[in-house]
Amino acid sequence: MKVLIRQTTIVHSASPFNGLLKDIFIEDGIIQLIADSITEPADLVIEQPNLHTSIGWMDVYSHFCDPGYEYRETLETGANAAAAGGFTDVLVIPNTNPVVHTKSQVEYIIQKSNTLVVNIHPLGAVTKNAAGAELAEMYDMRRSGAVAFTDGTNSIQSPGLLLKALQYVLAFDGTIVQVADDKSIQPQGLMNEGIISTQLGLPGKPAIAEELMIARDIELVKYTHSKIHFTGISTKKGMALIREAKASGLQVSFSVTPYHAVFCDEDLADYDTNLKVNPPLRTREDMMAVRLAILRGEADAIASHHIPRNYDSKVCEFEYAKNGMTGLETVFGAIGNCLPLNEQGWTVEKIITLLSEAPRKIFNIAVPELKVGATAVLTLFNPATEYIFDEKMIASKSKNTPFTGMPLKGKVIGIINGSKTHFN
Repeated sequence: MKVLIRQTTIVHSASPFNGLLKDIFIEDGIIQLIADSITEPADLVIEQPNLHTSIGWMDVYSHFCDPGYEYRETLETGANAAAAGGFTDVLVIPNTNPVVHTKSQVEYIIQKSNTLVVNIHPLGAVTKNAAGAELAEMYDMRRSGAVAFTDGTNSIQSPGLLLKALQYVLAFDGTIVQVADDKSIQPQGLMNEGIISTQLGLPGKPAIAEELMIARDIELVKYTHSKIHFTGISTKKGMALIREAKASGLQVSFSVTPYHAVFCDEDLADYDTNLKVNPPLRTREDMMAVRLAILRGEADAIASHHIPRNYDSKVCEFEYAKNGMTGLETVFGAIGNCLPLNEQGWTVEKIITLLSEAPRKIFNIAVPELKVGATAVLTLFNPATEYIFDEKMIASKSKNTPFTGMPLKGKVIGIINGSKTHFN
């Protein structure tokens, strides 16, 4: 198949064509030519106003629910959601049934997804059944294709166990991924503890539950000289702790979610269960701190925290609703919505770096190249398109998102992943 992308602005910091308007000609998944104007005949010609092209985006934290919870999402529907959101690569968490805690389960995900348009990279569980009691065979999972290790939605509560895990992955330069949440602090909390939770009459989860775990885990990294990635960081103080750790030379990184940059606890006034997430939506000050971390490049990546939920898990009383929202389709538009382009030094390139190059470097995954002779791993988008997000745009099996009906800015046109393509 021959594909011609006409008059596209290339956005890739490592490319000599960065920022330039070019034509790109692809044949059988390989970039054959990049020039000002290409007249080669093609099976598919892509030409749109304000078209931009970057290397394919990567998400570092999604739940595809397969095996065991296919009524919420499957590898196929998850891949379709990722492709619709502009992602060519996704790291999937191990909280399935059975939990991905052995090499055979890692191999199941790799083999079942190898024909899909999106590359799915399994994250292996740190502990058996992600139960936080006994270490899993991480070395075996690594050899079978697990790119990093996490208990996913089950934060590792035992400092002694996490210390052993950090020491264990040193042997193969592995990374532990952690959602910072001390579950012993206000485990019954339904939202951020503060003035709003008091006004709404809902039990709160204080920010210190997140910050205390960040501080603890940084000390463990200092002791073991290993690597940890915090995902879904939501508080101003938490980000400051990680910045200090990075400045001292520790191998600590963090990602933030688009929804922590768009919403705060004030948005829960009507008890929208789609906004019930973990870590919870914090204060307006914390929300602005998340935006600033993206603007300044202090965040190391943007993570969708795509957690599909079935209808009954969200259409119920707030107390009984499950945590999580779908998010792969709305990452780019949501960030564009809350961080207007070209304001305060903001550029398209910053967001694209956080979505493409940065996450791959965190997990030692090869960064695709945008040059002649390279395999085409590309995301096509228009950063200026403004639109209302509609439920029809959701490719995920689940529809639990608060973005339905909201204005977004920045639209994904499609992806090219070798010889496989997907266009919205």
